[in-house]
Amino acid sequence: MSLKFSDFVLLLLFICFSSPTLAHNGDDPITRTMEEFSGYPIHESHSHSVSSLSVDARSLQKQIDELATFSDTPAPSVTRILYTEKDVLARRFIKNLMGLSGLSIREDAVGNIFGRWEGSEPELAAIATGSHIDAIPYSGKYDGVVGVLGAIEAINTLKRSGFKPKKSLEVILFTSEEPTRFGISCLGSRLLSGVEELAKALKTTVDGQNISFILAARSAGYAEEKDDFYSVSLKKGSYSAFVELHIEQGPILEKEGIPIGIVTAIAAPASIKVEFEGNGGHAGAVLMPNRNDAGLAAAELALAVERHVLESGSIDSVGTVGILELHPGAINSIPSKSHLEIDTRDIDEERRNIIIEKIRQSASAIAKNRGVRLTEFKIVNQDPPALSDKSIIEAMEAASKELNLTHKKMISRAYHDSLFMARVSPMGMIFIPCYKGYSHKPEEYASIENISNGVKVLAVTLAKLSQG
Repeated sequence: MSLKFSDFVLLLLFICFSSPTLAHNGDDPITRTMEEFSGYPIHESHSHSVSSLSVDARSLQKQIDELATFSDTPAPSVTRILYTEKDVLARRFIKNLMGLSGLSIREDAVGNIFGRWEGSEPELAAIATGSHIDAIPYSGKYDGVVGVLGAIEAINTLKRSGFKPKKSLEVILFTSEEPTRFGISCLGSRLLSGVEELAKALKTTVDGQNISFILAARSAGYAEEKDDFYSVSLKKGSYSAFVELHIEQGPILEKEGIPIGIVTAIAAPASIKVEFEGNGGHAGAVLMPNRNDAGLAAAELALAVERHVLESGSIDSVGTVGILELHPGAINSIPSKSHLEIDTRDIDEERRNIIIEKIRQSASAIAKNRGVRLTEFKIVNQDPPALSDKSIIEAMEAASKELNLTHKKMISRAYHDSLFMARVSPMGMIFIPCYKGYSHKPEEYASIENISNGVKVLAVTLAKLSQG
């Protein structure tokens, strides 16, 4: 018998103060299948509070650990690049879990994967959740992954409780949130949000080994010849809400001892590519007054980026030169070419754009002063910030309070697929603490207790939104 939402909340509160085994049903066929898949009982009891909502913490941690083995670098690091063999295997792993959870699965032309739990009124716009599983070289195993595996476990939690959604619930695995292979962040969610320029550009985009995006996608089973990448875009209102669970990737929640962060806005990101070209020459034979050093031009611009960001006077302004390459790259050769890639972000779009313009002016002035040529200054992306929807913030706050979990409203200075899903539907994000704020490195870590707390808040939030 299905439960009304008010009955469901009462049931959750009852479970909180009861044995966690009360909500378990070891005879369920999906449970038996997942026991065989995981190698241990999915409903094993735990003595601590993380299982008060029947979150299967042990199984979830095992899934996180197993997904991390699909990597091109050895543990503890994780490297999982778009459309590679490890990426394909990881996708298959996620689809298997979606199937075991009883979700109907579909994929689009670029490999965004959707797992749906049909609601009692499927004609209503669904509630979506999810994140990504691709990982930059030598990174960790929690970034994005918590939002995908945690979303599936949130669905399982709701199912075990007896909850029946009114609006359908959908888990999304987004393709290529990281820009590692083709230099495009949030590729899948950008396309879903309807960025037509990107859909056209992908037809001629190549990676560092000159492999085309189309060929790479086809090698992974996507991008059939007839497919138009713009066809994956969603109409505004396709979802009535989108909620993403994610590690904070910063130290605030851990430092303050707060288990849940409720994101109110995502900072506006921009990426810039810059290239200088000089004359080069022998490091010993060319005297200092006669040099046109492209490497020193790049170094000077890197320092200018730092200066312009600090000049903004805001703690929310940040800038990073993440890539600096010199040609020919020999110790006894004056660099004849240099290549920089700059990341700058701010919660204030206008302030961020002023910083970009100052960087542009500095690049031109440096080139002139050093007698080198500024051969490229390209703004790769210049995205606006995204605000979380008030009703979703309220639902996340209410869920945290009902679960007796303290929370903090905060800004996301990293950007996520949620930034682009905000163009499709109302958006919200749930943060959980991570060790010392570490991310994009092997030391990245989130405790299973914090992950489970995030899953609980996500589950109750999805339930509230589904009934709304």
